[in-house]
Amino acid sequence: MRSLDDLLAEGVAGRTVLVRADLNVPLDGARITDDGRIRASLPTLRALTDAGARVVVTAHLGRPKGAPDPAYSLGPVAARLGELVGTPVQAATDVVGDSAREVVAGLADGQIAVLENVRFDPRETSKDTAERAALAAELATLAGPDGAFVSDGFGVVHRAQASVVEVAEQLPSYAGTLVVDELTTLRRLTEAPERPYAVVLGGSKVSDKLAVIEALLPKVDTLLVGGGMCFTFLAALGHPVGESLLEQDMIDVCARLLKSSGDTIRLPSDVVVADKFAADANTRTVAAQDIPDGWMGLDVGPETVQDFAAALTGAATVFWNGPMGVFELAPFADGTRGVAEAIAASAAFSVVGGGDSAAAVRLLGLPEDGFSHISTGGGASLEFLEGKTLPGVAVLET
Repeated sequence: MRSLDDLLAEGVAGRTVLVRADLNVPLDGARITDDGRIRASLPTLRALTDAGARVVVTAHLGRPKGAPDPAYSLGPVAARLGELVGTPVQAATDVVGDSAREVVAGLADGQIAVLENVRFDPRETSKDTAERAALAAELATLAGPDGAFVSDGFGVVHRAQASVVEVAEQLPSYAGTLVVDELTTLRRLTEAPERPYAVVLGGSKVSDKLAVIEALLPKVDTLLVGGGMCFTFLAALGHPVGESLLEQDMIDVCARLLKSSGDTIRLPSDVVVADKFAADANTRTVAAQDIPDGWMGLDVGPETVQDFAAALTGAATVFWNGPMGVFELAPFADGTRGVAEAIAASAAFSVVGGGDSAAAVRLLGLPEDGFSHISTGGGASLEFLEGKTLPGVAVLET
């Protein structure tokens, strides 16, 4: 796999370099509420502009339905990127149309332009490879005859999409700093992790994490389960879960996992329950096996935080993916905060698996340097750990 360093060694001054970045940030109207992914793109973009490249960024935001939608415009992202790099960033108003061509043609050496949300073009996510290739050809044309492509959006490398895969087949292609760092880190978790190796999994559904649970169980020493998914495990033990999130069709699967790996899997001993899903709900802390009828579990309890923290204290390697509760609501944030603080305080090589976990670190004001690595790709990280082939990585290796 050729890297950004290889491209820089070849020379990029005066060349147009198309960069697939992951700028899929959360928005409140036009206000960016977490710019972590934009910041993560800066090392690659700065390296290219410092070397005199004309940088054209393609990215997506949200899930528009294959047509322009102002709610998903990358305009605010381009503005924030300009603030972070300290120079104005041009924003095209289309993906590969007249505006994109005009903006790219106007770039000077060392400048950056951002194309409009690539998912505004239905060919980006088409199931038809010919349609994706057609869009990729238009993106490649923007880069010109001496252009290059840098794949730096790790959060999308598990997607077979035009700006991720097909464009890499049409231009000289390189892995950006972010993609190289992510792969190096995740390989450390899978190839020879230092032991004891502890994994913390949360989030809503067992079904979303089943493949990674099955892939990791033979490799880890401890699997700590929290979040909404823990209630299906508790139900598999025969415990009442009240109105808590429950995947009825996954109870037998959880029972099987507990039977085969019960010494490895650790569940909450207490939970915070509420009489409704709201910040002003009445709350109680109860034993995990004693959730009352009509109440729902929305966080792990303080005893569980202590138990999980003790398990993490001696770990040499920790992977965390998924919050322990509904951390966005203050009454149900303590579990996620407590477990995250325990990971940060440990001496382990610690990896936060992107998605809601990374968002929780920033929303709760936890020090990011307390973790060895905070991934930008929740789904991509999980699929890598499952052992799946990531199309956006495989194309760079050919």
